[in-house]
Amino acid sequence: MALQMRPDLRMSQQLVMTPQLQQAIKLLQLSRIELSDLVRDELLENPLLEDTQEIGSSAEEGADASGDERGDERSEERSAEAPADAKLDEVKVGEVPDRDNFDWEAVLENNTYLPPDPGAGGGGDSEELPSLEATHSRPETLDEHLLWQVRMSSFSPADEEIAEYIVRCLNASGSLADTSVTQIARRLGTSTLRVESVLRRVQLLDPVAVGARNLAECLWIQANHPEHPIEDPLVLAIIAKHLHNLENRNYQAIARDVGEALEEVYEATKVIMGLDPRPAREYVSESPQYIVPDVYIQKVGDDFVVTLNDDGLPKLKISNYYRSAIHSDAKAKEYISERLRSAQWLIRSIQQRQRTIVKVTKSILKFQREFFEKGVHYLRPLILKDVAEDISMHESTVSRVTTNKYVHTPQGIFELKYFFNTGISRRGGDELASEAVKTKIKVLIDNEDPAKPYSDQKIVELLRKEGIDIARRTVAKYREQLNVLSSSKRRRLF
Repeated sequence: MALQMRPDLRMSQQLVMTPQLQQAIKLLQLSRIELSDLVRDELLENPLLEDTQEIGSSAEEGADASGDERGDERSEERSAEAPADAKLDEVKVGEVPDRDNFDWEAVLENNTYLPPDPGAGGGGDSEELPSLEATHSRPETLDEHLLWQVRMSSFSPADEEIAEYIVRCLNASGSLADTSVTQIARRLGTSTLRVESVLRRVQLLDPVAVGARNLAECLWIQANHPEHPIEDPLVLAIIAKHLHNLENRNYQAIARDVGEALEEVYEATKVIMGLDPRPAREYVSESPQYIVPDVYIQKVGDDFVVTLNDDGLPKLKISNYYRSAIHSDAKAKEYISERLRSAQWLIRSIQQRQRTIVKVTKSILKFQREFFEKGVHYLRPLILKDVAEDISMHESTVSRVTTNKYVHTPQGIFELKYFFNTGISRRGGDELASEAVKTKIKVLIDNEDPAKPYSDQKIVELLRKEGIDIARRTVAKYREQLNVLSSSKRRRLF
């Protein structure tokens, strides 16, 4: 069979990821803040885009200007009746006043920006001014607090350099767990003994035990502080040898090893609980994260209404300013046409994004209506495929829409992904959402006896009485997701 080449024409369909389609997909998964930043960047790069909010403000300024013209006649009548001293304000902008006839003292007296001098009898009280502490823009950090103490102490210049390096090596919790004394000595070219000596002095600064390398050293430094030492040998013995038993609430093992009564171990444990395992916690400042919902679900009568939250987002429109420039130059026409297509596609993509968010939210509302009416205990199992089939979209689109999007509901503010849960089987054939099961586990643990906390197996038995069939390992997994300790660590005997 001879091989030969010939042209062949075929028709086929395929999905091509154009730049516009990639931009539309990217806009779907952006959060509200990221979308706002992207739009503002486009406003700076594309001259054909305008923010209608800014246009409205400029229009208002124009209206105010026209109003000022109408009020000129009234201002002239008022100026005729004004006293002679008011003529000081009649100097026009850009006009140089006559230096010989201009009353500079009157201007300085009437337009001073300095606070009044109490000694000069100018009126006012210095107590009304804010104090120096009230003008601080941010709280003092741990590094600044420690370095100030180092510089105010009797450290030698060489030791002060070592102390400053140690302070710089502290982690966010104030411990020296990420580096060792040997490494610090090698980097600074000094002896390990000297670095250890400086470290012990740093650990006695405020807050006490900052720079400790582990929990045992942190508690030991506080227990042996020179100003208020703890002289109970049982407390020191527990800190030195039995912190693992103390963590597991194994007081009987501690009592057997130290040869003391169980009541004495309880009293020593109370003393240890009074120490601070994280002495630098007050300098760890985490700014609150404020969430602005993308969509609202509000109950009006017996129905729920879904409304989009457009507050804070720029309102885009195509500018008419460059329309006349299209016919002036060929290059200008090509540039403006390209920018016009980009602006139109961005506006359409944002509008499509907003419509998709509302459509997905309405579908979630249809599936989870009992949740919005009665609470988290009535949350139903839901997967992406259910919503995708309901709104005739792909599952990946629903996943992008629900990423970093929040909804304000009568039950609180939730991420849209919160409503998608796997199902836990119940007696009778119906299923319960995993988040609802987590809530039931949390309620059981909150209402348990602290002296006899529920084990994971006991929680399984209690849930089974409510008709929820769940494995013990699943309870343990949900408990860990709720940041709840095991029953042995939750037990409280005093």
